[in-house]
Amino acid sequence: MPYRLLLLGCLLLFFSILILNITALNHLDLAAVLYLSQQRNETLNQLSSSLSLLGGMPFVLFFTTLWCFALAWYKKYSKILLISLGLIGSIACAWLLKYWIARPRPPEIYHLVESYGSSFPSAHSFYAATLAALVILVSQQHRLHRLLAVMAWLWLLGMGISRVYLGVHYPSDVISGWGISFIWISLLYLLGKSQCHPKNKF
Repeated sequence: MPYRLLLLGCLLLFFSILILNITALNHLDLAAVLYLSQQRNETLNQLSSSLSLLGGMPFVLFFTTLWCFALAWYKKYSKILLISLGLIGSIACAWLLKYWIARPRPPEIYHLVESYGSSFPSAHSFYAATLAALVILVSQQHRLHRLLAVMAWLWLLGMGISRVYLGVHYPSDVISGWGISFIWISLLYLLGKSQCHPKNKF
């Protein structure tokens, strides 16, 4: 599973870089924002705005804190370390890249919610992919793994689409957030697995 996520992450990052650097694909990036803005209605607006709140850093930190407390009850300390390092690294990476690349967001006329920082990558998509990857990898031995994995993928996709729908990100911002996050979490998981005793692996 981590190798599949790593490969998927590399492909998504590659495509996002192509979109950023090829003029014709740049136009498609903006066209996607325009198209979704034309599909807006009150229900979708409220749903997407709610996802914007749930996908932000405060809720992500709250969710992962509860998750880590639950794992601590069962003394799953290696998994807590993976989750903590994964999330901290994702937050740092997302905002460092935003500062370094400094890509402008789509025109403000499309914005439905207030946004901070530059456009590339989408921090909400980054966090969503981080949580999804962690849930998928940490729950591999869980009896509800398939259900948890489906929920993780739905969360990931819903968050990414909502960022474009809300007009605050281009599709390439979302794809890059997914890709970089998958690469980071997969490499972190594989490193931890190689360092841990077989009985205590992630």
